Amino acid sequence: MSNDDMWKAYSRGMAAVLNEGGIHVSALLLRSYRQLGLSDTEAMLLLQLMLFRDNEGIEFPTPAQLADRLGITGQKAEQHLGKLMKEGFLAIDDQIDSDTGIQSEQYNWSGWLLKAAEWAAGEKRDTRRAERKTPKRSVDPKNLFSVYEQEFGRLLSPMECETISTWLDQDRYSDELIRFALKEAVFAGKLNLRYIDRILFEWGRNRVTNVDEARAFTQKFRGGRG
Repeated sequence: MSNDDMWKAYSRGMAAVLNEGGIHVSALLLRSYRQLGLSDTEAMLLLQLMLFRDNEGIEFPTPAQLADRLGITGQKAEQHLGKLMKEGFLAIDDQIDSDTGIQSEQYNWSGWLLKAAEWAAGEKRDTRRAERKTPKRSVDPKNLFSVYEQEFGRLLSPMECETISTWLDQDRYSDELIRFALKEAVFAGKLNLRYIDRILFEWGRNRVTNVDEARAFTQKFRGGRG
């Protein structure tokens, strides 16, 4: 058998194994389990409980069975189960077969699902609060572009327009501060965006947030140089 044939046979074998069956795991469970305080082993134990029930029909696997899957001791498996039940991730439900009347037990991990859902809701709420606190741009950048083009005596290049938009959107400089920086550049005879960017950066580094503070800072700087 050639190497190609051997790899094809191997691939077909793997595909058959993967097609054997499995469980659906919500991305939310995988994304949130650490934030909920679960260890990798505890999360995997819960997933193994799902696999036992949904793929193998075993609703109450023993600690030994779980330990074998996880590569830990039976005692460790019992400790993890106890912790999960104590913290509300896992519960044990009694059920009675309607035909035979035989009572049995099954694991119930709805507590984990509820905690994950609550975490997701809290995360979404925090994101919305952060968005509300973030000041939104109320400035039309086209007006700024026009002011700069008038002073430059030419149309701005796409890169220059992008730089001004970055000052507004990312650096959060106010419209008035950007206009005042332009005036400072005109006063200094250095009419280019690189120089204006250095002005704005220096103001930001010194916590200058408005035109009055910028004017005072500039006067102090000029006085210091004199």
